[in-house]
Amino acid sequence: MKREILLLGNEELYEVSAPVEEHENVSEVITDLHDTLMAFREKYHAGRAIAAPQIGVKKRMIYMFIDEPTVFINPVIEFPDEELMEVLDDCMSFPGLYVRVNRHKRCTIKYFDENWNRCELHLEGDLSELLQHEYDHLDGILATMRAIDNKSLKMKF
Repeated sequence: MKREILLLGNEELYEVSAPVEEHENVSEVITDLHDTLMAFREKYHAGRAIAAPQIGVKKRMIYMFIDEPTVFINPVIEFPDEELMEVLDDCMSFPGLYVRVNRHKRCTIKYFDENWNRCELHLEGDLSELLQHEYDHLDGILATMRAIDNKSLKMKF
């Protein structure tokens, strides 16, 4: 079911999400994340991933759909080095706004999939940036809080 995306300024976006317990049924949340992401894509012609807190679910889950769906449950992100890249970050919680931020060029994300299999991905470039952005949502951090300076916000329309 398509859910409402919480928008910038909603206090719920700044809360830290709880881990998903292995006995919890997450299939409904996965469906809602998928449907919400697809509806956003249809409206804005953008969107590669969404974090559960963005639809009001305070659980450590990320849903990404690029070539195929990928579900990240209880992800942990690590950085193999300190190399950063500057990017214009956008977000479904503030469509129409870009934020200039620094992100790690590379990251490793360890997580469970929807069948509770342990998984690990090594990412670089735009996918590294994407997962860092979504991971931040799990900790109540928005890209606006990572802006490089007070001139780092830009409207895209």
